[in-house]
Amino acid sequence: MSVLVVGLSHKSAPVAVLERAAVSGDTVTKLLRDVVQAEPVAEAFVVSTCNRVEVYADVDRFHAGVTAICELLARHCGVPSHELTQHLYVHYEDRAVSHLLAVAAGLDSMVVGEDQILGQVRSAVKLAAEHGTAGRVLGELGRLALRTGKRARAETAIGRAGLSLLSAAVELSAASLGPPHPGEDPLAGRDVLVVGAGSMSGLATATAARSGAASITVANRTRVHAERLAASVSPVTTTVTGLEDLPSAIAAADVVISCTGAAGQVITGDMVSAALAAREAEADRGTLVIMDLAMPRDVEPAVAARPGVVLIGMDQLSEHASTVRDDDVAAVRAILEAELAAYQSAMDAARVAPTVVALRAKAAGVVDAELARLAGRLSADDLSGHALDEIAQTVRRVVDKLLHAPTVRVKELAGSPGGEEYAAALRVLFDLDPRAVEAVTRAAPEQEGSR
Repeated sequence: MSVLVVGLSHKSAPVAVLERAAVSGDTVTKLLRDVVQAEPVAEAFVVSTCNRVEVYADVDRFHAGVTAICELLARHCGVPSHELTQHLYVHYEDRAVSHLLAVAAGLDSMVVGEDQILGQVRSAVKLAAEHGTAGRVLGELGRLALRTGKRARAETAIGRAGLSLLSAAVELSAASLGPPHPGEDPLAGRDVLVVGAGSMSGLATATAARSGAASITVANRTRVHAERLAASVSPVTTTVTGLEDLPSAIAAADVVISCTGAAGQVITGDMVSAALAAREAEADRGTLVIMDLAMPRDVEPAVAARPGVVLIGMDQLSEHASTVRDDDVAAVRAILEAELAAYQSAMDAARVAPTVVALRAKAAGVVDAELARLAGRLSADDLSGHALDEIAQTVRRVVDKLLHAPTVRVKELAGSPGGEEYAAALRVLFDLDPRAVEAVTRAAPEQEGSR
């Protein structure tokens, strides 16, 4: 089995395609289940964010795996295969692992070093585990990615240098509203409206509060969810409202952050026009900034043409990447290379482990048989029980020492070109029963699953 990733991101597809290809909620679960039921696939998890959709799978055949995943992605995204395929990238084996590590570390993000992706990878692995689509292989890969992402942020300045998507959006909105006074936060004195109450809205609300917002209003279809979110950012002044009152809520805001995950547009041109008309009565009201962080978009594109409105979408954010020093990126890449090398060594050793276990088991069987034969030929008068125990320990130590060098060496050589041939040589030289090796191989995942 080998790791395969098929996906698209802000690096391979324009925002318009990402918008159409976005998968969330139940669609992710359905995609997961269909992928893992595909004949070449044993395990799978899906990383789905506002600017990427990636399917990671453990497959037994490369071409069949790619074909199956591409077809299922197109089906669940609702984008025809011939349109989607040209934007997809494929990574296999070590390159797939390396890509996931780069994603978790924030090197592949729209805003390099952003923090949200690590939590999104964690959620993807957790969801797959809950639905039984990730097992030993992808479970271990997920743990590797999370460990690598944490190391990158703890041991380098990549996290401090890289802004999150929301921080970048706040920075752009502050620039549109006019620079704050020296020493003030970017949104100091500004009234913020957050549309939606999901996980991204929670991050938006927290970011607005940290950025000095004077007040935050949360608009959502379900009021109890909006109230829960609003209560999470005290002591900032917060209120809640329903989506039916969006025009008046927009009119009262300086900054609108919309990230609902709805299938259709939530903020229309007519709605914004009504809000602007209400704002005309207040002479001191300045620019209205609307940030659309949803995929697919929440805000009708025509809103950008309204006088006095600045619409910030994913297109603008992709051009507003934070400045990350080359040595920070190099330090993260060094961590990725070290983690990948350790992972490769562990995988190589795991591939020859069944041969090593079968060899030691055969040796133990030979020792036990010979000790039993010796005990049968000697009477109690010849040797005491203690003497027999000493003989048994000595024989086992001799066998262990003889096997130590070849078994350690075969694990070391497993990662070299033709490494499997060394394990095959052991099987031939020691006349190991292929069924014994296969039994050890089958037992490994069973034992892992029983933990």
